[in-house]
Amino acid sequence: MKKILTLTLISLLFVACKTEPKRTDYLIDATAKGVYNGVRAYLKIKQQNGRSRVIDTAIVVDEKFSFTGKVMTPSLSLISINSVKGDLNFMLENKHITVEVNKDDIAASIVTGSESHADYKAYQKQILELVEEAKQLKQQLRDRSIRDSISKLYVVAQQKRAEAPLKFIENHSSSFYSLSLIEQGIGKNNVDIERYMAAYELLDSEIKNSPKGVSVKIGLDKLMADFLKTAQVNVGKIAPNFEAPNPKGKMVSLEEVKGKVTIIDFWASWCAPCRRENPNVVNVYNKYHSQGLEIIGVSLDGSRNQRDPKKAWMTAVKQDQLTWTHVSSLKYFQDPVAQLYNINAIPATFILDKHGRIAAKNLRGKALELKVQELLKL
Repeated sequence: MKKILTLTLISLLFVACKTEPKRTDYLIDATAKGVYNGVRAYLKIKQQNGRSRVIDTAIVVDEKFSFTGKVMTPSLSLISINSVKGDLNFMLENKHITVEVNKDDIAASIVTGSESHADYKAYQKQILELVEEAKQLKQQLRDRSIRDSISKLYVVAQQKRAEAPLKFIENHSSSFYSLSLIEQGIGKNNVDIERYMAAYELLDSEIKNSPKGVSVKIGLDKLMADFLKTAQVNVGKIAPNFEAPNPKGKMVSLEEVKGKVTIIDFWASWCAPCRRENPNVVNVYNKYHSQGLEIIGVSLDGSRNQRDPKKAWMTAVKQDQLTWTHVSSLKYFQDPVAQLYNINAIPATFILDKHGRIAAKNLRGKALELKVQELLKL
């Protein structure tokens, strides 16, 4: 019995000695066959803005190079080598990672030791298949005899490609690469912030509580706040009420023009496109004011470059013959009304119907006049 216990203890001790402790840093051992001595290699990390930042460099010696360091969170990174075309994208984490560089096709290099990288490769394989499917369908669209049926399949293929990141995240909630996909997704234009916020909530607590997880959540919250602010001034919504000072300091409210077709016109004396559009707005106002059209001009004068923003504002009003109601806090884009309406660029216009509902946005030229005619039922 004693012999059995002794053997068991020895076996457990052997297993314990063989178990590698969890690393707190990374070690990348790379072999680069065919790459000459003295060539420099770079380790870069992808940032939330889509750019990459160099975090380490190494010199190739005897077709080998290495990097050591520590990352707070597994992150999408890349290796580039001066004499090799392209970059090797991979998931960097605190593990012993080996890389076999393919100097003729660096993207085909072999990376082992990173669990997150295995997820990255699986996703890339899926994307390549979806891209190839769409490519083949696009070629078939040239055949007029089957164009109708193929066009439907092509649309479905495009949708599958667009849905791929969110589908992957849904099925890989314990993968740090899912966090990288969210980070990439929210950096794009016209992101569906509600769906990406929901995808983030699916992630494991370990991922959400990681430094990068916290950083991504801050980005998501900011985008969600912007989305909600924009949503309240979308076409079809009741225009938010506001009060702002006119040139004499008297507070003017949007409520004062309630029951009338109204244009809220965000502009500034320094805005050349606004000034070029003003003659058209003047023409529309002069033609339809007597029939019920009102305009409230909200000036975003007040930039640091203006010595006397109020004087510039009043001079532009007089020069352009803008005879409607004007308001401004002279705080540039920090103007409270501009912030309420989520104005990031000017000129910007909101056309309200008689019920105060936003009927259209940012119409110019003839399109503005036609919308006013429609709302006045002329």
